[in-house]
Amino acid sequence: MARRKAAETAGQAGKPTREMLLDVAGELLADVGIERISTNLICRQAGVTPPTLYHYFSDKYAVLEALGTRLMDRQNDALVAWIARHAGRGLEGYAGHLAELLHETAAITRAQPGGVWIERSLHATPNLTHVRIASHEYVTGKLTEAFAPLLPHLTRDEVWLRMRVAVEFGYVATEMVSSSPESRRDAIFAETARIQRLAMLDGASPQG
Repeated sequence: MARRKAAETAGQAGKPTREMLLDVAGELLADVGIERISTNLICRQAGVTPPTLYHYFSDKYAVLEALGTRLMDRQNDALVAWIARHAGRGLEGYAGHLAELLHETAAITRAQPGGVWIERSLHATPNLTHVRIASHEYVTGKLTEAFAPLLPHLTRDEVWLRMRVAVEFGYVATEMVSSSPESRRDAIFAETARIQRLAMLDGASPQG
């Protein structure tokens, strides 16, 4: 245990204090869960005093909110990059690469300390729900901007609703993958992308 803590401390050296605290909190969240994590535990694991933590966060829910916001922002950045990467290729250009986006989103979650547990906390903790909803609506808006010109037979509100449902469905799939054997990851994302593609292309004009 002492060696592990020393290695973790060395790995955090040089990181901005706020980022280091979030990484430590994410790891603790995965270890002890939402109910048991506390600012005292975070301070002890990070090797800082409570005043240092309270300089950045008012309480453990502020830490969890920051963890959620950081994860959602990273996922949102991947979505924006994905849209730019496939722009100009028409509706099929986007719809044909949905599995790619799902894999990238899941990889970002896995790479962030406690990523899966952060996502769960955004669902399980009522005063954190706004972080998840704001992120999903931001992503929906970006997708609507990209897809609306390709679906001229639909109103913008209809495109938004279609994208909103697709976004929610995609995040459910990434959470499903986190509790499934790794061997099933590709199959889950392939099936999710197939269903999302059908929804996105439903009723599209031949020119779409």
